[in-house]
Amino acid sequence: MELRPIARVHTDFGSKFGVPRQSGLVPELAAVLEFEPEFRSPEAVRGLEAYSHIWLIWQFSENADRGWSPTVRPPRLGGNKRVGVFASRSPFRPNPLGLSCVRLLQVKLDPDRGPILLLGGADLVDGTPVYDIKPYVPYADSYPDAAGGFTDQVAWKPLEVDFPPELLERVPEEKRAALRGVLAMDPRPAYQEDPERIYGFAFAGLELRFSVSEGRLRVLAAEPAKDKNNE
Repeated sequence: MELRPIARVHTDFGSKFGVPRQSGLVPELAAVLEFEPEFRSPEAVRGLEAYSHIWLIWQFSENADRGWSPTVRPPRLGGNKRVGVFASRSPFRPNPLGLSCVRLLQVKLDPDRGPILLLGGADLVDGTPVYDIKPYVPYADSYPDAAGGFTDQVAWKPLEVDFPPELLERVPEEKRAALRGVLAMDPRPAYQEDPERIYGFAFAGLELRFSVSEGRLRVLAAEPAKDKNNE
């Protein structure tokens, strides 16, 4: 079977650092899905606007050439315990495919670009290739009593976020809630607990720097991201 991208997702994340580890954890995160030219038929999305959520099947494009391992160390377990790759959602898989349930905010029809899907809660890097889209149907896809494996066994709570007002003002107002949500999810690698270490990632044209200590994340800097093309 030959797989080819039907669309690409555009987000505020230029790299995988900072991206929430699951879809829906930060519902304020906005994303735009644009179809590849040969799939820009309005007929292909007829009726899609009636659904509140959709499934995206996509590629871990930044890990596609890094191979796989039979066991992985999930961040939810602190990076200290191994489980089977098929008992996890690790990106290091035999076939680097991801699955995300995202909110469908709007279906727009652009005269030049065809159907555009506006999404909420996506956990994807900018430019991620999408291989298929399927509607989320509650009667078949929702199992409220399902067992969650090791994810049910580990207590977790979001970080408190200290974001100085003078730095928060540099973030576009419509993206502030999303960024706060991303930071509260603790973007650090699960095995790093050094309170002196400075972490950083790019979001919405800004380079963020922060530290974490005793359950509190402190934003230290929010500077315009450098244009890599001019370096």
